[in-house]
Amino acid sequence: MRWSKLHIPTLREVPAGADAVSHRLLLRAGYIRQLMAGHYCLLPLAIRVRAKVIRIVREEMERAGAQEFLMPAMQPRELWDKSGRWSSIGDEMFRLRDRKGAELALGMTHEEVFTEIAGELRSYRELPQIWYQFQTKFRDEPRPKSGLMRVREFTMKDAYSFDLDESGLDSSFEAQRAAYARIFERLGIPAIAVEASSGIMGGGQSVEFMCPTDAGEDLVVHCTCGYAANIEKAASRLAPVSDEPGSLEPFDTPGARTIEDLARDHGFPGDRQIKTLVYLVDDRLTLVLLRGDHALVEQKLVDALGAVDLRPAQPGEIQAALGALPGSLGAVGVTDLPVVADVALQGRFGMATGANRDGVHLRGVDVARDIAVGRWADLREVTEGEPCPRCGRPLCRTRTVEIGHIFKLGRRYTETLGVTVLGADGERIAPTMGCYGIGVERAMAAVIETHHDERGIVWPWAVAPFHVAIAQLGAAAHVKDAADELYESLHRNGLEVLLDDRAERPGVKFSDIELIGVPLRITVSERGLAEGTVEVTTRATGQTERVPLADAAAHVARHHGQGG
Repeated sequence: MRWSKLHIPTLREVPAGADAVSHRLLLRAGYIRQLMAGHYCLLPLAIRVRAKVIRIVREEMERAGAQEFLMPAMQPRELWDKSGRWSSIGDEMFRLRDRKGAELALGMTHEEVFTEIAGELRSYRELPQIWYQFQTKFRDEPRPKSGLMRVREFTMKDAYSFDLDESGLDSSFEAQRAAYARIFERLGIPAIAVEASSGIMGGGQSVEFMCPTDAGEDLVVHCTCGYAANIEKAASRLAPVSDEPGSLEPFDTPGARTIEDLARDHGFPGDRQIKTLVYLVDDRLTLVLLRGDHALVEQKLVDALGAVDLRPAQPGEIQAALGALPGSLGAVGVTDLPVVADVALQGRFGMATGANRDGVHLRGVDVARDIAVGRWADLREVTEGEPCPRCGRPLCRTRTVEIGHIFKLGRRYTETLGVTVLGADGERIAPTMGCYGIGVERAMAAVIETHHDERGIVWPWAVAPFHVAIAQLGAAAHVKDAADELYESLHRNGLEVLLDDRAERPGVKFSDIELIGVPLRITVSERGLAEGTVEVTTRATGQTERVPLADAAAHVARHHGQGG
């Protein structure tokens, strides 16, 4: 294609408000334009990259035995009522009514729809089935940001497996895990597979594929031994703490409102304090206990309690229930509210906690003796350097963005939607399900996050909008003829070519070609043609070689055609 005929609106200045590298470069290189918060127009270059990402994902899905479908983006409320998610999913779901008053949802995911179609399966002989689609998803993100990485409208490849039993689900899950590893390798994304929470999707085992980037909102904890987990799932070993026995007694703590205050003024370090948080969990006040020097991961609390709705309690709600404000709260003697505690508090004694009287704390607290813990769970946030739960080496924390997620859903949806097949013994069985998702546009952004430099995008060969850009320098007839001939020859060799035939200075052409990230640039100039050569420059390395014009197309195809 010819640059003069394409819409590639490159920008010289960095756009205001673009926080992520991929966001800045996609705007500057003329790939996207924002319509409104969380909604982007994909321009011609982006469409070319998107199509290549989809092609790679499709090839690996079919290699894994999946069949492609296309389901409606608009879904009836009745399906979501059957699964229970119409009421359990909050404001992230776009809801609307049609002219007849029927309530509808814009699909944020498609478990219900695929499960409904699976109701036509009759016998165990039809299993396993793996079905997938590329479809637009809608999620009313409260804070869309970072360009294509967190939006309200995007393309997802979502796949769903249906198996007779858990061993079949294990096989389907591992096949998808392997397919995802191949997909991200082909896309050039350094994906880390980590243990994760299933969140609103429900189910059991969950693995996220994470791309390291400073623009990411997720923290991954990992170790050289191979252990890796999302911060919402991560665990670690804790160093032993020596407790000092003592009698349970109150002591005055005027002005002590924080963990640090109690440590500084009263000699109780954070690891010998019990921190009491109060949450409203599904409309019931609940006390949440952690070690004073530990932070709560709310998703762990949600997962532990199976909560649908969860928020921190307001000061007025806390005072009405416990008689004190935050800073003096505790669970000693509390029997009318549920208490959930982090496992790091098991067996602890000689601890300090609030007495539920402002300005008063208790010391000598024996957790087993003095607190009626209703549920123990891993609730705390793992920090950098804590020992790995597998090998004991220090853990690292890396900021990442999620680029893929696979779940074992089990029978949650088939049972609630009444899907069964006839088993070998003549009994009806609800198939067990898996769910597997990749965000297409987010994958594009993740490639840029890991493949760029100060001059612009550095696309891997497999997803670049064009393999080669010809920089035609000058309008002389013999230069134009040579560029046109090379353009046709490269096409005949199976390469995708962009011919920059604009009436621009060489510096502008070179800068734009580098900005949009084409892997190879071939410079056709009067000076080079005088020697019968062209210059071939590799975008990733900046290395340039002179090649005879007559051999240029074959040279590029031979040396770069399988990956640049």
